[in-house]
Order: sequence, then C-alpha cells, then structure tokens
Amino acid sequence: MKERVEEVLNLIRPALQADGGDVELVDVSDEGVVSVKLTGACGSCPMSTMTLKMGIERNLMEQIPEVRKLFRYVKLLSVPGGCLSAGYCR
Repeated sequence: MKERVEEVLNLIRPALQADGGDVELVDVSDEGVVSVKLTGACGSCPMSTMTLKMGIERNLMEQIPEVRKLFRYVKLLSVPGGCLSAGYCR
C-alpha cells in the first residue's frame, strides 16, 4: 500500500510545490493509517489543516479505500520550560 500512497502524493505534490511547500510520506501502517510531514511553506502555513483534510486525506481515501486515517507528523523537541514543535506548544 505504501507505493500506492506515494503515487497519490505524487499527484498532489505539484500543487503544494507551486506554493513553496511539499509533503513527505513518513509511514503507512497495516491498519491503513498514513503519516505525512508537510515541509517548506506548508509546514508553517495556517491553512495546513485544510490542506491535510480536504486535499491529501480526501484524495488518499478516494483513491485507496484501505486508507483509514491521515496524521501529520510533528517532531517535538524538549526545551527548558516546555516544548518546542512546528508551531504547536502550550
């Protein structure tokens, strides 16, 4: 299934790249859970949630019925006094 997910992402990728962003496939589980990482301009864009749900997830689920859920990969870093991530903190 990983190859099929990559093929769908390759169809979406030009639209993301036109706006200075991109998407990387992180993982595809046996249960149909796909993890992606948004990079470039997409990584910090306020519309990234919409891009994930209405763009990437919708296309994946339409073209690959085995895909059940899409998650955005965010790397959390420990820093004194809290956390540091791609724009998400308390």
